Amino acid sequence: MPKHVLRRVMTATAAAVGTLALGLTDATAHATPSLDYVALGDSYSAGSGVLPVDPSNLLCLRSTANYPHVIAARTGADLDDVTCGAAQTSHFTQAQYPGVPPQVDALSADTDLVTLTIGGNDNGTFINAITACGTAGVLSGGKGSPCKDKHGTSFDDEIEADTYPALKAALRSVRAAAPGARVAALGYPWIMPAAADPSCFLKLPVAAGDVPYLRGIQAHLNQVVERAAKETGVTFVDFSGVSEGHDACKPAGTRWIEPLLFGNSLVPVHPNALGERRMAEHTMEVLGLS
Repeated sequence: MPKHVLRRVMTATAAAVGTLALGLTDATAHATPSLDYVALGDSYSAGSGVLPVDPSNLLCLRSTANYPHVIAARTGADLDDVTCGAAQTSHFTQAQYPGVPPQVDALSADTDLVTLTIGGNDNGTFINAITACGTAGVLSGGKGSPCKDKHGTSFDDEIEADTYPALKAALRSVRAAAPGARVAALGYPWIMPAAADPSCFLKLPVAAGDVPYLRGIQAHLNQVVERAAKETGVTFVDFSGVSEGHDACKPAGTRWIEPLLFGNSLVPVHPNALGERRMAEHTMEVLGLS
């Protein structure tokens, strides 16, 4: 090849390589940074009972397959997961256990995204209602509404008088600690079906008349979460529609929530792996991340 032709080829090649290098440098400089994502909340956020368990803090019964991890994996977000089983709204600003600091301590002005479920443990709402109605159901042989007859509006009264203002305070603490973040408060997927299912009594021993009673208590809790979210500028993720037909009475592979008895989780009446994935997917849809 003549020298003048060789020089032209080498010059053209060098120019092409330089242009490519500049393009790559420019693309890298303008690459979208990953979301700084912090997950807060209770056992529904932590995925308590779902394997594998996060060994970094066994007190919190946190899963590495919980909905925050699913969201982070699918969006490429940089996740700081401080969810903790049994957390109450107070644990957003107070230590839950020694070595488990207030959850909002994980937030900063750099936080881009926050998700949470909280409120179900305040006043012992979930555990007290399920325990009371399960016990009453066994003693009544599944007939009548013994739990409603005994407890009346007491659970609802506590939700309205105590949980609602506590939720507002907790969400305000999140907004203050992460003023630039998008915050999503998730509702709780349905535990009970809309009407009694006789075939479910062995798994959820709740009397027929108490099935709608328990469901009504959960609906009220979700309503105050939604109300508190709207009043504090937080996005509410509603599961009342998408979780219909996936309650704890449904068979494995369909249910998102495990039953009280004869389920497939060490932590009953909590989301299974399918439930955590579906919670992640619906949350991403609502937030426009999918």
